[in-house]
Amino acid sequence: MAEYVIVDDKRHLVPLGDLDPVEAVSLTDAGLTPYHAIMAAQDHLRAGSTAVVLGVGGLGHVGVQIIRAISGATVIAVDTSDEKLALAREVGAHHTVISGPEAAAQIRELTNGQGADAVFDFAGVQPTIDIAREVVAVNGNIHIVGIGGGLLPTGFFSTPFGASVRAPYWGSRSELMEVLDLARVDAVNVHVERYPIDEAPEAYARLHHGEVRGRAVVIP
Repeated sequence: MAEYVIVDDKRHLVPLGDLDPVEAVSLTDAGLTPYHAIMAAQDHLRAGSTAVVLGVGGLGHVGVQIIRAISGATVIAVDTSDEKLALAREVGAHHTVISGPEAAAQIRELTNGQGADAVFDFAGVQPTIDIAREVVAVNGNIHIVGIGGGLLPTGFFSTPFGASVRAPYWGSRSELMEVLDLARVDAVNVHVERYPIDEAPEAYARLHHGEVRGRAVVIP
């Protein structure tokens, strides 16, 4: 929460234009990280395909919007929180599923038994990674974006034939500019909870307990 930040070269900055800095600040991570992962899976997000988004928090709810903005895929959002699933529906998810023992079977049913062409795990914990493995289709993609510590063994006796697994991280300056372009046409928005600087500890506490809906932004 520094009062001033030194930027040693203007090439490290991108213009916001008329975007609200408070609304747009989270796009540098919550927008860029899912965008980088989703663009890498674009070949699997053709019309009629299915994408599963595991975890609809700060990154996942933006991921849902990006998939809807750039593809014709049907989006299935999965989370443990009813409130976050409600947010997923608000931002464009076609279906929502409570994460748990029955989640994989429900996703399989929604895909007529075929599984998902692309799975984006924005949690990266072992339960979500296990769901990803169970629901990815033959020749599908799994993108483990969250760094929750889960591990996914891959091979003939773990993942379906032809399925690939990636662990993308963050993104490039040019991709960030593309994310901002999506924001300018209102295709992508980060749901923001605003906190004054003296309530920053409360924001961190809510984040710790998984109670932040979207992203928390502390405003000096």
